[in-house]
Amino acid sequence: MSITHLEQLSSSLQNILESKLVSIDEQFGELTAVVRPEDMLSVSELLRDRVELNFDTLIDLCGIDYIAYGRSDSLEINEKPGQNGTRFAVIYHLLSVENNNRLRVKVFAGDDVFPVVDSVIGTWPAVNWFEREAFDLFGIVFTGHPDLRRILTDYGFIGNPFRKDFPITGNVEMRYDAEQKRVIYQPVSIEPREITPHVIRETGYGDGG
Repeated sequence: MSITHLEQLSSSLQNILESKLVSIDEQFGELTAVVRPEDMLSVSELLRDRVELNFDTLIDLCGIDYIAYGRSDSLEINEKPGQNGTRFAVIYHLLSVENNNRLRVKVFAGDDVFPVVDSVIGTWPAVNWFEREAFDLFGIVFTGHPDLRRILTDYGFIGNPFRKDFPITGNVEMRYDAEQKRVIYQPVSIEPREITPHVIRETGYGDGG
């Protein structure tokens, strides 16, 4: 039986990463590799520099909040040693142009309250704004990032919008004060309310007529 392209890539990853690889799985026609946060920096260099892998391009980085998934997933990463929390994860989408390979790397932050992962900006400089976005929206801290500032929300914004514990109306609102001649922040004045959409359908809808 001939070895498929993904099987060959999986074998190379297991041989090169060895114990740094927590698990590897095929999903949606691509491989998903899980590594520990303390290993991500060294793993990123191996993924980029080893000729068998040669993942020279980072396509995307995104944060994930698993709180709606029972704080676990199908990989049962919460049972792995060294994982104290599984709520937040960082996903790296990598491309090897020369080898025509794609790889998805997943890292679970070890602390639900203060999620921290090493920055890989030294390996893939294109990750700069992606890490800032995950920091802004999920509160994931990337140690070693040279300019970790908010990128989408206001500088005075409190909280992280994608943590699923943020009120839809926000915590504060801003307005221009004519007397002080400046923009000021104040508690939000919108009354909390449940919005139910009103659906209008034509007569006989769904009757098969």
